[in-house]
Amino acid sequence: MAKPLAAFVAAALPDGAELWGDGVFVPVPLHRKRRRERGFNQAEALASALGRLTGRPVEKRALRRVADIPPQTTMGRAERMANVRGAFRVVRPERIRGRVVVLVDDVFTTGSTLGECARELRGAGAADVRALTVARA
Repeated sequence: MAKPLAAFVAAALPDGAELWGDGVFVPVPLHRKRRRERGFNQAEALASALGRLTGRPVEKRALRRVADIPPQTTMGRAERMANVRGAFRVVRPERIRGRVVVLVDDVFTTGSTLGECARELRGAGAADVRALTVARA
């Protein structure tokens, strides 16, 4: 990870450990097609940095995006919620069952993506799901 990103993430960490608990970081996944096009997943890079800085585990493969949905940049809240419905699946429930999951993404806009991911994680047995993003649009 680039040093500026690590410094940014370190500065964003709260003073206390309350956010993390005994948590595990789970990045919001990209569909494999988009990941191939982009070459990386920014949420995964952030989660990895957080894991290194806090000593907490990062489960990059616990959650999978199973639907290649259209970009949501021009959609309103209701359209976004419908767009992401069913787009994610927990594929390694044993990695998150009974644990606090800190869901990591780059941008929070309407919360539809994080909400759908959280719904899937809770359904697979996560004790609690918290969200951490770098920006809010």
